Amino acid sequence: MTSVAAEHLRLSDFDYDLPEALIAQEPSPVRDKSRLLFLDRRSGAVEHRIFSDIERALNPGDLLVVNNTKVFPCRIVAKKQGGGKAEIFLLAERGLNLWDALVRGGVGQGKRVTVSPGIEAEINREGADGVMTVRFHGVRDIREILPDIGKTPLPPYIKRDAGLRDRERYQTVYACREGAVAAPTAGLHFTKDLLRRLASKGVELVPVTLHVGPGTFQPVRVEAVTEHRMHPEWYEIPAESAAAINGAKREGRRVVAVGTTSVRTVETAAAVDGTVSPGAGNSTLFIYPGYAFKAIDGIITNFHLPKSTLLMLVAAFAGRENILAAYKKAVDEKYRFYSYGDAMFIL
Repeated sequence: MTSVAAEHLRLSDFDYDLPEALIAQEPSPVRDKSRLLFLDRRSGAVEHRIFSDIERALNPGDLLVVNNTKVFPCRIVAKKQGGGKAEIFLLAERGLNLWDALVRGGVGQGKRVTVSPGIEAEINREGADGVMTVRFHGVRDIREILPDIGKTPLPPYIKRDAGLRDRERYQTVYACREGAVAAPTAGLHFTKDLLRRLASKGVELVPVTLHVGPGTFQPVRVEAVTEHRMHPEWYEIPAESAAAINGAKREGRRVVAVGTTSVRTVETAAAVDGTVSPGAGNSTLFIYPGYAFKAIDGIITNFHLPKSTLLMLVAAFAGRENILAAYKKAVDEKYRFYSYGDAMFIL
C-alpha cells in the first residue's frame, strides 16, 4: 500500500463521488437493521452485513466506548421586528439566558427578535467565526421552554424540516448528558435490546462524553490538510471509564470506539503508552493519516462527507486507500450515507 507523508496530504486526497440519492434523508425503519460494512484494515477486505451482526463480530471481553452526549433542541425560528424570519442556533450556555449562537436572517448587533409571545432574544455582539452572544428576555430560563420552541438540529444535507420523530431517532438510546448540537451518529444504530445481548455476551459498555459542536459540519477550507484547525469541543472521561479502558488495554482486550467522537475523546486523553487519564476539558485533536493511535483497536462509524475531518480520521485508522476503496464499494452497493445512513465496522 502506498502512503503520503502527512505534510503532503491535500484536501483533494479525501474526495470521492457520491450520488445525491444515497444521502439518507430518513432513519432506517429499525435502528439495528441498517446495513453494516465490515472492513479489515490490514487486508482491505470487505463484507456486507446488517448492523445487528455486530453481536457476532464482538468478542466476550471487548470494550465498547460510547459517547453519551444528548442533542438538545437548539434551533429556534424567530420573528424579526420588521417582519420576516430569523434563526437562532444555540451553541453553548454562557450564563442564565445568555448563550453563544449562530444567527441567520440579517439580524445585527443590538437588534431583538421574538422567539415566543412575550419572549425576545437580543443580539449582543459578534465574536470569532460569526458566533453571536444572545440574551433572552421575558423568560425565567430559556432552557425550560426549549422543548416547546426549539427544533432538532438536523444536518444541512437532510433537506427537510425536523419532525417529532427526529426527537427520538436523532438521539442514541443511551444519550443522557445534554449539550450536543449534532448526534454521535454511529451510536444511532444500537437498540436497548442489542445492548442487552452484548452485555450478556460479556461485551463491556463504557461511557464518555463529547458535546458535538457545529464544527462537525464546517468544511475544511485549506488545501494543505495540516493547516486545518479543529473547533474546541468539551469532553469528559469519568474515572470509572478511564479505569475500564486501561484495564482492557492491560489485559489485551479490544477497545472499540463507537463513532469518531468517542475516538477523539479517548485519544485526546491517552498517553503514548495508551494509558487514558480521566478528566474534562476541550478537545481540538485533529486526526489524519500519519497519526499514531494509542488506545483504540476498532471503530464503528457511519459513512462521512468527502473532504471532511471525519473521513480523514477513519482514513488514518484504516488507510486512505482502504477507506476510499471501501467507500467505492459502498456506493456501488447503494449503501445509505451520512447521519441517518448505514454503518461501517473497522477492525
